[in-house]
Amino acid sequence: LKEENASLRSKINKLQIFSETQADKMRKLERKLEENKIKEEKEAQDLEAMVQHVEQNLQLMTKRAVKAENNATKLKQENALLQVQLKNYKTENEALRLGQSASLATVKQNADLALQNLLTVITNSRSSIKQLVSGAESLQLVADLLRSIDRIAEVPEDGQ
Repeated sequence: LKEENASLRSKINKLQIFSETQADKMRKLERKLEENKIKEEKEAQDLEAMVQHVEQNLQLMTKRAVKAENNATKLKQENALLQVQLKNYKTENEALRLGQSASLATVKQNADLALQNLLTVITNSRSSIKQLVSGAESLQLVADLLRSIDRIAEVPEDGQ
């Protein structure tokens, strides 16, 4: 009976040691789980901040693109007006050649003025078009970034 008691006490000691080992492992795993939760929360906050920053940039770029489009439309209208003026000046120039009352110097001055205005409009139009292209490229970059954020943020359903 003493031997059996000693044997059982030995088994109980072994089971207690095994139980303590398992309890230690469990505490370590719980700490690790808590650390992982904190890390995931931090990553989620960082990702959210980055998404907000990208959204703000997208809004700014959209505003700039709209402004550039409006400017381009305005310049196109101005260009059309100047082309009409140029046509009128050419008509006036032709009329002067046929002997009408205005002097050739006035016609030349008007044509030069129209040409200067036309060159100014062309220069401004080119600048606006460059702004539009730049804005479109920036929007494409933001769209690509947002697509890549979706791939980065994918988390398997089992939480690993």
